[in-house]
Amino acid sequence: MRKIYIYDTTLRDGTQGEGISLSVEDKLKVASCLDRLGVDYVEGGWPGSNPKDFDFFSRAGDLPWENARLAAFGSTRRPRTAVEDDQNLKSLVRAGTSTVTIFGKCWDYHVCEALRTTLEENKKMILETIGFLKEQDLEVIFDAEHFFDGFKNNPLYALEALQAAEEAGADWIVLCDTNGGSLPEEIKEVIRRVRKEIRTPLGIHAHNDGELAVANSLIAVDEGVEQVQGTINGFGERCGNANLCSIIPNLELKKGYRCLPQGNLKLLTETSRYVSEIANMILPNNQPFVGRSAFAHKGGIHASAVSKAPLTYEHISPAEVGNQRRILVSELAGASSVLYKVKELQIDLPLAKKRGREILKEIKEMEHKGYTFEGAEASLELLVRKIMGEHKPLFELESCKIIDEKRRDQETISEAVIKLRVAGEVVHTAAEGNGPVNALDNALRKALEGFYPSLKKMYLSDYKVRVLDETDGTGAKVRVLIESRDGTSTWSTVGVSHNIIEASWQALIDSMEYALLNQEKIKKTMKARDKKLTDN
Repeated sequence: MRKIYIYDTTLRDGTQGEGISLSVEDKLKVASCLDRLGVDYVEGGWPGSNPKDFDFFSRAGDLPWENARLAAFGSTRRPRTAVEDDQNLKSLVRAGTSTVTIFGKCWDYHVCEALRTTLEENKKMILETIGFLKEQDLEVIFDAEHFFDGFKNNPLYALEALQAAEEAGADWIVLCDTNGGSLPEEIKEVIRRVRKEIRTPLGIHAHNDGELAVANSLIAVDEGVEQVQGTINGFGERCGNANLCSIIPNLELKKGYRCLPQGNLKLLTETSRYVSEIANMILPNNQPFVGRSAFAHKGGIHASAVSKAPLTYEHISPAEVGNQRRILVSELAGASSVLYKVKELQIDLPLAKKRGREILKEIKEMEHKGYTFEGAEASLELLVRKIMGEHKPLFELESCKIIDEKRRDQETISEAVIKLRVAGEVVHTAAEGNGPVNALDNALRKALEGFYPSLKKMYLSDYKVRVLDETDGTGAKVRVLIESRDGTSTWSTVGVSHNIIEASWQALIDSMEYALLNQEKIKKTMKARDKKLTDN
């Protein structure tokens, strides 16, 4: 089984993506996560370009590295500057890493137009820079920037640039499709030409401007490349870099190469979502392998088949990459989808098929009214339990009043006044908020937390409103989706009404009821586990 070295550049190239900015603390957290995943190299940044990256390198050495080598990134020396006088190279050495990655120009057009120097001087820059770093006893990776475009324009010079890097003692030569416009057949042909001239181990660094970075990386490996550079979730400038979350499982599961330590592939989904969270970027649900919808089945025929034989509609087992199968219950579902979901929720369903059809009928009627349960599975579970007669409401509502007050030159203040009957007692309370929903949430908590203390741990993490029938203007029906968390779990609930407050109320109550239900399920699981341990 051939080993492919994974070089992660999320902390440098990935942060060049629009909307991504990582603090030093963020970068340290991501670096530790990548090391745990088991990549071979983590590129930390460019210590000569900004104080933040230099601070990162000064602290990253204290991390308990187990799998990865930390690499510092920089460029060849400046034109007409001695290597020992180049400040960027001095910063690279001071970064204290055992591996450095240097990029150099391989496209004659760039040499002349961007660097404003001669082709011969550029080759000297490559030769002398790598030689200088090898004298410091460092592992040197040479990123041949714009190599494929350079090769198409002037193959002789592009190869001469690589030969200069090889002569200087580079440990790796990485062929870069920097503009991301090459096609797989071009990548294949060029690498075959390069391998006839270059004996140094090769790598590939692809960008995704043609939506081909993953394909180009895979075909490069098939042509003998041993190192793949990319980023988690494909983060990067313009259209992004090659997505390691797709490359790694394709190489390991489909092509039989070894990329990560044995068993670590199951950490891929966790890593993908963690990095997205730190970067404050929304992970697309339909992202292959690691997306929430990557193994989600909505159509009734699909759900029925996959519940019997997963390979009918899944190209791999989701567990192999740490993801999970999801059966979506909607108006497109069949009774088998409902039964699968009920089993997943661990609800006892007597007369299974008959009750499944009853539940499905209710779901379809509610979705016709505007509800959706694909993104609100907590509301779905509560609905099923209500139909089964297993639901116990938190309280009975006596009355609720919401007041918005707008004063001149001041922000609007919202106040919610609620009267509830809880556990046989009448509770009358009021609370303010920065909006009507926030005031409602605060008033409900104030009334209920004395009876249900675990609600103190729960908080709303997202709130979305969608207008369902735009032609009705301000009188349109709306759907509210609320996402809630309690530190260990995340769940979503839905409400629908012509009144946005009523829709929010429905979703909010579902959220609180599910929080308590979830706590009860966790307690039962722990009790069962403890009993099993005691019995053993």
